[in-house]
Amino acid sequence: MISTAQGLLPTGILFPAAIVHSEWFAILTAVVAINTLMYAALAVAKILPKIYVSDWIRRRNKRSETRSIHPEDQA
Repeated sequence: MISTAQGLLPTGILFPAAIVHSEWFAILTAVVAINTLMYAALAVAKILPKIYVSDWIRRRNKRSETRSIHPEDQA
């Protein structure tokens, strides 16, 4: 408890119960939660190596043999 000129205030309470239990506050907390999850997902995606779809799917227009000056390289 914190002692002030007005009396004792409970620590950790920022808003009155009427505000915390209102509908707009619930919507605000949902938006903040979704924003936090999206930020975390983007941060994890930024850390992971980039994935190229062409590495997983072989297309018809890819050469079966290399035409490089270094013939030992794979196609």
